[in-house]
Amino acid sequence: MLTSTVAPAQAPARVRAPRPSYRPFAVSVARVQRLSTNFTRVTFTGPDLHEFGTAGLDQRIKIVLPLPGVGVSAFPRNDSWYETWRDLPHERRNPIRTYTVRHARPEHREVDIDFVTHGDAGPASRWVRSALVGDEVAIVGPVADGDNPAVGIEWAPGNANTVLIAGDETAAPAICAILSALPRTARGCAYIEVPDAGDTHETDAPDGVTVTWLPRNGAAHGSALESAVKGWTARFITAHHTGTELPDIDIDETILWEVPDGSALDGELYAWLAGEASVIKRLRRFLVSEVGIDRRQVAFMGYWRDGRAEHA
Repeated sequence: MLTSTVAPAQAPARVRAPRPSYRPFAVSVARVQRLSTNFTRVTFTGPDLHEFGTAGLDQRIKIVLPLPGVGVSAFPRNDSWYETWRDLPHERRNPIRTYTVRHARPEHREVDIDFVTHGDAGPASRWVRSALVGDEVAIVGPVADGDNPAVGIEWAPGNANTVLIAGDETAAPAICAILSALPRTARGCAYIEVPDAGDTHETDAPDGVTVTWLPRNGAAHGSALESAVKGWTARFITAHHTGTELPDIDIDETILWEVPDGSALDGELYAWLAGEASVIKRLRRFLVSEVGIDRRQVAFMGYWRDGRAEHA
C-alpha cells in the first residue's frame, strides 16, 4: 500500500488592500466654547467619526470651510480628494486650513479643534466667529485603521532626556496636546506666546516640565518667544559646540519645515518650535548656528507666514 506524503494545498493568504491614512469626514458643529480672549473650541460630530484616528500629539488635520450658497456639499469625498479639489476652478474650491486635533473621542463620534480668533482676516477665523450648532464642514483627518494612522505627527523626541517646546498661538493647541501626552517623567520647558494675558489656560504637563505663557500685550509678534528661548539656552545649555552654517530659506517662496526623526537622539536635548515662519527661522539660526545645537535635535515648523494666506 502506498502512502502519499504530498501536503494538501494551502489556501493563498489574504492580502489586506491598502487603506488610506487620511480621508474626508463629514461633520457638523456640536458645541462652541470660548476658552479665552482669543481661543475658541469647536466640537464637531459626524456619523463616521468612530473611525477617526487618535494618535494625538501634534497631528495635523485639514478643516474644509463652506462656500457661500453651497457649503461643503460639493467637496470631493473620495481617496483622491486633494487632486479633485485642486483641479476645480478657484471660485469652486472650498477654503482649506490646517489645524491640530485637540481631543478625539471616537467612541462619542466627537473631535475638538481649538481656533485662534484674533482678528478676522482669515476664512477660518471669520467662520468660527459666527459658527452655530448644526453648521456643516468637513475634516480631512487620520483613519484609525489606515495604513499609517500616525501620519501628520512631527513630534519625534527619540530618547531625549530634556525637551524644549516653543510656539505662538497657532501652535498652542499642538503644544497643549503634546504636553498632555508626555511621559510623566519628562523634563524640560514649554513657552507659548499668545496675544493677551487672558489667553492663558490650564495644561496637563508633567511636573518636570515648566509651562510659561508669554502674553504679547501689543509687542511685536515673536519678541517674547525669542527672548524666552534665548534666556533658556543661556541658563541650561552649558556645552557650546561649533555652530552649523545653515542654507538660507526664502520663507516667502518655501515652507520652513525641517523635522528630524528622533533616531539620532539618545540622552540629548530635543527642541520643537512652531509658529510664524520668520520668527521660527530666526530661532532656528540661533539654536543651530549660534548656540551649536545639532540640527538633528531640533524640529522647526513655519505654521504660517505673516501677510500671506496658507496654501493647502
